[in-house]
Amino acid sequence: MSDSATRFWDGINIPAPGTYLLDQAHKRIGFVARHMMVSPVRGDFGEATARIIVEEDPLRSSVTASIAAASVSTGSADRDEHLKSPDFLDVDRYPTLEYRSTGIKWQGNNDPIFFWARLRNQRPGRMGMPRKIPQQSDRTTGRFVLTGELTIKGITRPVDLQVDFGGAGRDPYGQDIFGFSATAEIDREDYGLIWNVALEGGGVLVGKNVRLELAGEAIRQS
Repeated sequence: MSDSATRFWDGINIPAPGTYLLDQAHKRIGFVARHMMVSPVRGDFGEATARIIVEEDPLRSSVTASIAAASVSTGSADRDEHLKSPDFLDVDRYPTLEYRSTGIKWQGNNDPIFFWARLRNQRPGRMGMPRKIPQQSDRTTGRFVLTGELTIKGITRPVDLQVDFGGAGRDPYGQDIFGFSATAEIDREDYGLIWNVALEGGGVLVGKNVRLELAGEAIRQS
């Protein structure tokens, strides 16, 4: 392990190169679907692993992840059993959901709204102009797009994750870590999850668009 947990890159501190594994104590593999066309139902998968290879060039880094399909939980035992059935995930035949990244794109580390907020708060100088144009400061966070492929029930489709890098450092136990959150939108019918019930007043029982919500920390391996 290197002496430093981080390095400076394009205005932010990013993790040192190495292999990182998802911290099982700090993770959420969640999703949101719409019920009866009106209300969101949230769920998550309690069992998942991820391996992240951080390269010298961070834009060449990669991710692989595996999620235990039977670990799905929505707060309703009956609904969870239905999700595990052949109508949906068919966990006996397809025990895992898999993700493999194919690329990564840097989206920058400064939100323009914060820059203009600072500009607005400057007191005017001569001719009504700000006395000093504020510089966009370095930050510890940033945004990436992780391109990749998600496999559910043996069907693989491209899925781009919008990733918010939360920062990197060394924890009190001497472990090099970094944090992240990510979101994506998928159409469940693209993966053969087509079960539904038509409602008398129009619409369907279960929405076909599903929002993925991921968050966690990764620990560098020695």
